[in-house]
Amino acid sequence: MGTNMDNKQYDKDNQQSDNQSKHSSGESSAHNEQSTSNPFLDFNNLGQYYLNQLNQLSQPFSNQNPQAPNPIETNMKLWQDSMKSFSHFMMPGATEGPDTTDSSQKNAQTTSEQSIENPMDVLNETTQKLFNETFKRVGQEGHVNQSLMFNLIDGWQNFTTGVTEKSPTALLEQQMDLWQQQFKLYQNTLMKVTGGEAEPLITPEKGDKRFADEDWSDNPYFDFIKQSYLLTVNNMMEAIDNTEGIDEKTRQRLSFFTRQWLNAVAPSNFLWSNPEVLRLTTESGGQNLLQGLKQLSEDMEKSSEMLSIRMTDDEAFKLGENIATTPGKVVFRNRMFELIQYTPTTSKVKKRPLLIVPPWINKFYILDLKEKNSYIRWALDEGHSVFVIAWVNPTPAYKDVGMETYMHEGLLTALDVIEEITGEPDANVIGYCIGGMLLALTLSWLTENEQSERIASATFWATIFDFSDPGDLGVFIDERVVSALEKEEDNKGVLDGRIMGVAFSLLRENSLYWNYYVQNYLKGERPMPFDLLYWNSDCTNVTAALHSFVLRELYLENKMIEKGTLDFDGIKIDLSKVKTPAYVVATLQDHIAKWKGSYQSTQVLGGDVTFVLGESGHIAGIINPPTGKYGFYTHDEYVADPDDWYAKAEKQDRSWWLHWSEWVDKHTKAKVDARQPGCDHKGKDWPVLSDAPGEYVHVRADEALRSVDT
Repeated sequence: MGTNMDNKQYDKDNQQSDNQSKHSSGESSAHNEQSTSNPFLDFNNLGQYYLNQLNQLSQPFSNQNPQAPNPIETNMKLWQDSMKSFSHFMMPGATEGPDTTDSSQKNAQTTSEQSIENPMDVLNETTQKLFNETFKRVGQEGHVNQSLMFNLIDGWQNFTTGVTEKSPTALLEQQMDLWQQQFKLYQNTLMKVTGGEAEPLITPEKGDKRFADEDWSDNPYFDFIKQSYLLTVNNMMEAIDNTEGIDEKTRQRLSFFTRQWLNAVAPSNFLWSNPEVLRLTTESGGQNLLQGLKQLSEDMEKSSEMLSIRMTDDEAFKLGENIATTPGKVVFRNRMFELIQYTPTTSKVKKRPLLIVPPWINKFYILDLKEKNSYIRWALDEGHSVFVIAWVNPTPAYKDVGMETYMHEGLLTALDVIEEITGEPDANVIGYCIGGMLLALTLSWLTENEQSERIASATFWATIFDFSDPGDLGVFIDERVVSALEKEEDNKGVLDGRIMGVAFSLLRENSLYWNYYVQNYLKGERPMPFDLLYWNSDCTNVTAALHSFVLRELYLENKMIEKGTLDFDGIKIDLSKVKTPAYVVATLQDHIAKWKGSYQSTQVLGGDVTFVLGESGHIAGIINPPTGKYGFYTHDEYVADPDDWYAKAEKQDRSWWLHWSEWVDKHTKAKVDARQPGCDHKGKDWPVLSDAPGEYVHVRADEALRSVDT
């Protein structure tokens, strides 16, 4: 190849490779091949772009120092050698020159080769699987994808109008600044390859692990790629942020999807431009790429419309054995949920039981990953009689099951069962995320139906009350997209939980998506066992009716916070009438339920409200045991502006769990003898259906989709 690589020859070689692939796959696949390309060719194309950049970069150096070794050319030679090593690994029989092996050696080789799986055969088989899975997704344009594309087109039109009419000079200045920075980078790189020193023009943000390898800084080639990429990213994002005449909704959408694209094409995501991957490829003879291809094929087979990348070793965890292990019994089951009563750990328990309503877009055992950070086990040790709802993973037959059903056949039924078991007419209830939304609506419904005494106190974890600023989730939510989702889910019955799982991962794309893409597919590494990531990938489906209600009535039209605008099971929701004492905890870095939307509970709930702002995010900030590292902020005056409240709030360096325990004790009656699952308050046997964590929790999203049960 060399520094004076003939680009036409490179394109010709790629074309020959394409032609050979078409010939070997047969005429029947011609249509698919016209509409789909091998995803790995994109790696080559991007790598070729970077090599072309270095060709240009190395020319002035070569012209000025014709007799001296060119450091850039030396590096490129190393990469060529690594690719040759990979080629010999993939095609071990291909050698240069005449075959001088005698017949006895050939026979020995043949015997040996018959006993060892041919890597080329493995590659062919795996690639075919990969292409099959890719072709399944070709043409699956769908209403939602089209709607998102139309939104982007509208956004870029608005952006273009803003540039041409209101800030053309500012954009030109930005472009000139980028050109000058790139030229300065070019000069700095020439200085570095001649042995000089140059301060970087730009460095990765703190916490950006993509460029951690030393070669990203020490090697002039990779340092040039890294800085050039970062300069371009900053320039593009600043152009979107600074252009006038764009409404904030459009700006947010453009910023989000531009960021997604820029992070997807980062040089760290490609073989030819990642020094660590190239080094590993050389050292392993390309085995990392072969293993990565296998893992990509496996993941595509398990994915829905979007690639679900494994983040952890799924085989390392068994529910009830090394995760979700707190002892308990399933004491009730209907089509919506299983009710788990946990075995007490104290001889006396608080008389008023505790019911936890987890979200149904993930599974409840986030509360019980392991003993040291299990909220369930901690609550038992605090003397609570703990009951937890384990929601069903909906099949397409649940299409018409909406929020009212989750209330009547879920939360209210659970309260009925708990009263039968304990003899207590009320309970302290916790709602997490969307489980908290259900709790808020149920409190309003109970109030309107003069049954508010059934819930003695309400605790909300990371629950949105005001949806006016839903954060990055808002880029997916407008009338066009919601209507498209409703149309698709009307046919499918549910939203595939795997799609939602990928969407949430892409809210933190570098740490929760592309990091694992590089690790699994380019490095060929197996993910490490991590219980939190196992839970994160264990998604649940969402029924069509419920998803439509949440998106349209809450996110899109923000009706829950308005008095009397939300029709819900025969009532008009008015949270100001709810007098139940409430404890609301939000987290500072939550990107799913932004804390200011939770803070508005202090302005709309009619009873006594205690608001606490924890550190960290949606999971780590909530699952923060007394041994955890995060504190929280409190302030007793709940002014209208959350920023003003935060400015006066005081930090406490302890877990909010301890603060909540002090609060809930005010709403908990005297203690009684510990309640054992399988026995009611009268001492009679109560039927036990199974051990915790139950049966529903084992059903995965794809299994539920294949179910024919009604």
